[in-house]
Amino acid sequence: MWIYLAIFFSKIIENAVGTLRLIVVANGKKKLGALLQGIVALVWIFGTGIVIVDINKDIFKIVIFVIGSIAGSYLGSIMEEKIALGSNMLICITKEKFENIIKEKLYNYKITTICEKDNNNSVLLIVLKRKEINNISKILKRIDKDIVIISEKAKTINNIV
Repeated sequence: MWIYLAIFFSKIIENAVGTLRLIVVANGKKKLGALLQGIVALVWIFGTGIVIVDINKDIFKIVIFVIGSIAGSYLGSIMEEKIALGSNMLICITKEKFENIIKEKLYNYKITTICEKDNNNSVLLIVLKRKEINNISKILKRIDKDIVIISEKAKTINNIV
């Protein structure tokens, strides 16, 4: 029984940390990503080593290995959502007046507006932390139920040569 638990939890740890590593590297944290990859490799060797020993006599090890992989991938996705590294830019198309939107607790954000005179639309560009996307989107939808919101990953460009 302990062998199955070791396989299961090693795969959960491996896949969760692997998912987290991808996100960390995508956000420019290369050293932390390399460290996490080292942890992934160690856990993989441990878990795979247990599975390979007498694999022909105990096929159930493979089933536990796969179930642990699935659970670890899911856990990694949940962790990524909670951590939500990075920034996004919301591109919002609305008929609402810019001033009305700013009044609604959005005055602390970097917002640029472009107004189109022909069809009375405003295009708002809002830079914010990924963790804040859902809250801000709810506020914007409350102001204008027909608003179109597009989210793009935003990265500050520094050290341009």
